Amino acid sequence: MNDLLIGLVGAVLATNQPLAVSNLIQQKTGVSVEITNPNDPAEQALQKIMDDDDAAQTEVDKWIRDNNAFAAQGAGESKADLNRRIKARFDSVRKGYDDYLSRYTNSARGFLAYGSFLNDMGDEEGAVKQYEISRQLDPKNPAVWNNLANFYGEFSPVTNAFACYARAIELNPNEPVYYQNLATTVYLFRRDAEQFYGINEQQVFDKSLGLYRKAVQLDPDNFPLATDYAQSYYGIRPLRTNDALVAWTNALRIAHDDTEREGVFIHLARIKMAAGRFTEAREQLQAVTNAELLVLKNRLERNLADREHDATNAAHVPANAILQTNAPPLKQ
Repeated sequence: MNDLLIGLVGAVLATNQPLAVSNLIQQKTGVSVEITNPNDPAEQALQKIMDDDDAAQTEVDKWIRDNNAFAAQGAGESKADLNRRIKARFDSVRKGYDDYLSRYTNSARGFLAYGSFLNDMGDEEGAVKQYEISRQLDPKNPAVWNNLANFYGEFSPVTNAFACYARAIELNPNEPVYYQNLATTVYLFRRDAEQFYGINEQQVFDKSLGLYRKAVQLDPDNFPLATDYAQSYYGIRPLRTNDALVAWTNALRIAHDDTEREGVFIHLARIKMAAGRFTEAREQLQAVTNAELLVLKNRLERNLADREHDATNAAHVPANAILQTNAPPLKQ
């Protein structure tokens, strides 16, 4: 039995179990882990509000879907009436947070949860105010640094986003989302990253790709993450063909179904076409049979025929002409 396991057994027997477990994990691994006490009345009250928050969003999503379906049949309520009903439902959640925070003014988790709710409502300015209060109350919570970074990445200054993501990673180096978000931000704001880190554009790409690889290492079965990483190669000049193919091949390995697999075939074909490997590109496209992908497949087949014709006639077409940059979303 290793030291951490022995310590955990002792922590289970402690009077304040959540605090004992959290302290032990931080002592043995250097990672700060927030473990809440489910018997704390404040935590119970907050959990009730957060559950209502989730339920409201699920309920509103269903209202919208149902009303769209009714509208397609010539029925359904007016947009104004639906919006009033939605507003009333979310206002009840907002009141719940307001009432809770008026009673528990030191609840860092409460302010963080309220900020996330406001962000979901589109009130980013209101959200960041709650995040700042949460950060002041608990500066060692990596989630609040990540959410602050998301705000600065969208509304500037982006250099604050770099610093906040770095702090989140420092506090929890085992959370792949933080690496992914920083990788995306570095990639998108290359000029800012060059100045902030004192590096050139190719080194910025290297930094972003390294962060993506760390995220993939921590979450190796996450297909959307793997594809976000692989798509980042589209924006790099000159094209890093072998690295891009490795990334897409790894994504193919963890695809869950034929739709995801055939989507990867499309990307593999694009990379191979750009690299002049026309026969291999055509083989990849022949493996695509999904009806949802046929339009894109046909377009790529036309591009492939044009490029083969150009190559035959010794015409020079830039290898990266068919590539596009994709910007994945940030995650909370």
